[in-house]
Amino acid sequence: MLGSLARWLRLAGVDCVYIHQAGDAELAELARRERRWLLTRDRELAAVGPRTQLIAAERLEEQLAEVLGRHGLEPAVGLEGARCAQCNGELVAARREDVAELVPPYVLATAASFRRCADCGRVYWPGTHAPRIVERMRRVAEMARSRG
Repeated sequence: MLGSLARWLRLAGVDCVYIHQAGDAELAELARRERRWLLTRDRELAAVGPRTQLIAAERLEEQLAEVLGRHGLEPAVGLEGARCAQCNGELVAARREDVAELVPPYVLATAASFRRCADCGRVYWPGTHAPRIVERMRRVAEMARSRG
């Protein structure tokens, strides 16, 4: 229900686990065991414990602002602190030669740098979409601060 929010929280540098198929009790137990906040749009699930946040907003930017504002978080500047959008793994610098077989030839020839997920191996580089992501995060951070 909040998969897009999880991806964008990861891009913001927030350690964020997302489980698509799980029961309420399992989600609540995982959150308790790992000392995580449980974010949900489900009112019944939000009532399971003290570390839950009912996400009221429907639009992604507003959801991000809700979470960042509530928890006093700032998005990673310029995506340097981003986590893997797929699996939440930490991104580490990768050498061009180490990712040569994993990225398109044009990207290999033109990208200034590469980062690779330590868990799933996915490769990231500052493509044409990066400035749009950073701008969206800037807007969201402003929204979150204004909710203060």
